[in-house]
Amino acid sequence: MVHELEASGSFSEPCILGIDEAGRGPVLGPMVYGCAFCEKKNAGKLKDLGVADSKVLTEEKRDNINDAIREHHLDWLGFCLIPISPEEVSQKMLRLQKTSLNVISHNAAAQLIQFALDGGANIKEVFVDTVGDPGKYQTWLSSQFPGISITVTAKADALYPIVSAASVVAKVCRDRTLASWKWENSGYVSCM
Repeated sequence: MVHELEASGSFSEPCILGIDEAGRGPVLGPMVYGCAFCEKKNAGKLKDLGVADSKVLTEEKRDNINDAIREHHLDWLGFCLIPISPEEVSQKMLRLQKTSLNVISHNAAAQLIQFALDGGANIKEVFVDTVGDPGKYQTWLSSQFPGISITVTAKADALYPIVSAASVVAKVCRDRTLASWKWENSGYVSCM
């Protein structure tokens, strides 16, 4: 389920959309899938915003970019977020009919694309940071969204500024969730 959609502008002209995630693999906190989208004619504004792969930006720079996107309601850039709780990941991976982490991730990406389309964005190109085999992932997404050009590649967050924007909003959402994390167990387990 998409947690949040912010899109205050018009996205009726051909749009690009990027998808990335934060928190795949860590033990604590949610895995957050994010997408960013804008009309192709506004793609140059992404570099002016300072987006880059969230892993190479300082926390302060990520926060500043995120705040510019979210608080100033940029009318040319929209985003969607899907936080996936550790409980949901565990439940899906450990049930009798298991769902792999890759499938959970692929489904989240498809939900983000569909949500942007349902919100009226005229998505024509999608760029996704890969999870698993990029060829198989790209073929699957292309079958889900015929007529949309899909590119799935490793390091997409470093190659495509629209994916970098998605990387930033996903990472900041995850970081802020962890900053307010409530520990349920104040004790520790001894291994002795």
